[in-house]
Amino acid sequence: MNTTATRQSPHTPWWPAPSPSAQGLDAVVSLPGSKSLTNRLLVLAALASASSTIRRPLRARDTDLMAGALRELGTTIVSQTDAAEPAWRVSPVPLTGPADVDCGLAGTVMRFVPAIAALADGSIRFDGDPRARERPMGQTLSTLRSLGVHVQTADAAPRGDTLPFTVHGTGAVRGGVVDLDASASSQFLSALLLVGARFTDGVDLRHHGNPLPSLPHVQMTVAELRRRGVDVDDTEPNRWVVHPGEITALDTEVEPDLSNAAPFLAAALVANGQVRVTGWPERTDQAGDELRHILTALGAQVDREDDDLLVTGTGAIDGVSLDLHDVGELTPVVAVLCALAGSTSTLSGIAHLRGHETDRVAAIAAELNGLGGVVTELADGLRIEPRPLRSGRWHTYADHRMAHAGAVLGLAVPDLEVEDIATTAKTFPGFADAWAQLLR
Repeated sequence: MNTTATRQSPHTPWWPAPSPSAQGLDAVVSLPGSKSLTNRLLVLAALASASSTIRRPLRARDTDLMAGALRELGTTIVSQTDAAEPAWRVSPVPLTGPADVDCGLAGTVMRFVPAIAALADGSIRFDGDPRARERPMGQTLSTLRSLGVHVQTADAAPRGDTLPFTVHGTGAVRGGVVDLDASASSQFLSALLLVGARFTDGVDLRHHGNPLPSLPHVQMTVAELRRRGVDVDDTEPNRWVVHPGEITALDTEVEPDLSNAAPFLAAALVANGQVRVTGWPERTDQAGDELRHILTALGAQVDREDDDLLVTGTGAIDGVSLDLHDVGELTPVVAVLCALAGSTSTLSGIAHLRGHETDRVAAIAAELNGLGGVVTELADGLRIEPRPLRSGRWHTYADHRMAHAGAVLGLAVPDLEVEDIATTAKTFPGFADAWAQLLR
């Protein structure tokens, strides 16, 4: 397969990727809050029966876009900057339009908020970044229409099933049985799970199609619903029944974003040092927790010490055969490690990444091959044959995970320039400073 990902403007700034110091790598890293959790908690707080507080939320582009979208619908979200720790106080109100929602390039905003807008009284228009208009939205629009929601697409929508579009809410949705194919993104499913309890009859979701990608994110959604007293029955495979009822208000604290740990922990392998990430949860629904097993397979020594995760390089990176279907967001960094390994690797189960911030499968292949690598696109993944890599430029395609991968590669490839490192602000504001601190 030979798919082309869309690169950014030639005027985008370039960042000289730092090299590891001669003294070796021995670093401690504190991560910002989880984007996936923050945005789910914001949605549930906006739909709850009373006000609640979200402590230590991620403040990044994706979460600010979600907060902005909910404010557009009438929700009051106040930053508590004078508290001992950063927090958002969320006060739900009846949702209303008209409103304009900027989705940016945030999949959770463009897929979660339309279902919320169906509960609003008024017309809610959705649009986003240019690349957002290319991301698949057909399942979101078709499921809303199957529930009787009036969705109007714009002439500007490339295929009639993408941004921009308008949801004409009437203040209530009856709900019921919904057949959907969420094999392109689990966000299609999580969107309806999050709002199902507010539908008059609840919702009975039945997935038909290829296996769900990123299943940990669905499990996270269900767990957070149950914590708020929502009755969710998921005993039958590929079926989720959300019973109608109240969403109880709950004060919560956001876990660190474990997927954002990927480049920092990968650095321990590339630089043959050690990296300690503080506050690693003992139990979590985050997909990033799988890094413990992935990095072990790649040759790292991985240990828990109290509340920390410690990863130590062993002097070699092993080739692997990994199915990343459930943890696709980790693929760019894992692929770079495979390009630096001692033998060929195969990464499978990631066809759905073609519909992410960019076509990540094509982007990874193009960038590694452009530096002298031998990477073959497969129907559902990548075959990576390690080769000596030369200096050059690493394009990020406005994708924060591609930027993370470029930073990791710069530890092994001298004079590598990474395009627009600021795109990491999508989920990790200040990433470049944190990376420089890591290498000190």
